[in-house]
Amino acid sequence: MSDLAVEQERPVIRRRLGYISASLLLLVVVIAMGVSVGETSMPLAVIGQTLANKMFGASYPVDAIDAGIIWNYRLTRAIVAACCGASLAVSGVVLQAMLRNALADPYILGISAGASTGAVVVLVVGIGGGLLSLSLGAFVGSLIAFSLVIMLARAAGGGVSMQGTGLVILAGIAGSQLFNAMTSFIITRSANAEQVRGVMFWLMGNMSGVRWGDVQLAVPVAILGVCVCIWHRRALDAFTFGPESAALLGVPVRKVQAIAIGCASMMTAVMVCLVGSIGFVGIVIPHAARFLVGPRHARLLPVSALIGAVFLVIADIGSRVLVPNQVLPIGVITALVGAPGFALILIRGRRIR
Repeated sequence: MSDLAVEQERPVIRRRLGYISASLLLLVVVIAMGVSVGETSMPLAVIGQTLANKMFGASYPVDAIDAGIIWNYRLTRAIVAACCGASLAVSGVVLQAMLRNALADPYILGISAGASTGAVVVLVVGIGGGLLSLSLGAFVGSLIAFSLVIMLARAAGGGVSMQGTGLVILAGIAGSQLFNAMTSFIITRSANAEQVRGVMFWLMGNMSGVRWGDVQLAVPVAILGVCVCIWHRRALDAFTFGPESAALLGVPVRKVQAIAIGCASMMTAVMVCLVGSIGFVGIVIPHAARFLVGPRHARLLPVSALIGAVFLVIADIGSRVLVPNQVLPIGVITALVGAPGFALILIRGRRIR
């Protein structure tokens, strides 16, 4: 019987390995596109030679300027864009499951705005005296923003659960406006002219300053956050029917809520402090993935991470090539694509009801 079970399991394992290999290959291809396409096109041969020189100590003759553009500018942007897209998409999936609301995402719920405020407080005001890092300040800001949004939604509901209703979305919009106003106030009061220009461009989503130090932060955070969320995939499935049903199924509700929302806030905060606030990824990508693979989180989470990574790398390419000799904020590109997608979600949801 055990031999039969092993034989039946082998095709499943092969299929999963095939999916993983195809996903990794797709991600590598898109990142290669991100490195190749830009103001100046880079041939794949030159990219390969540069990577061989930097990673394996080869000695291919590559122009120093081309090598610098590939290694220090485009490759870092593509990797961080992939991490950011995956993190925001998975955060959207988690928040939609926890709150049972199809419109929940870090941007709408004020988590991104709170992270921006926390990062600006550390960057401009200098709170912490250098002991508080930018990412930690963003994380604290995101947690405070989300807590205030939930408290406001519960108060507006008169103690009635706001899950699955529009109260949490309305509270999130109010929280976003509040923290965006606080960010603008802090910048206006405390920043000099140069800081104002830099911070305002960063808040719209800017990857121009991304370097290898940012990659070293983004990659572990994205991998850890996505893996933790996938580890709790069955609990997220149980939350589809509400926290009471999840508790009846043996899920430690408070623990899972703390871990899942903490992961979503951590990933959002780190990505915001690296590239600024980027909207619509956390709401549109989960719905696209749900349309492709269904609502089961065992498939939904990794597919959302993959689509989010691919989407944001392509958006970064668009930000560099749409306007000649000018780099657009990546948040502009995601809004141009995400806003129509958000409208389709609203229309589709109304037709289903």
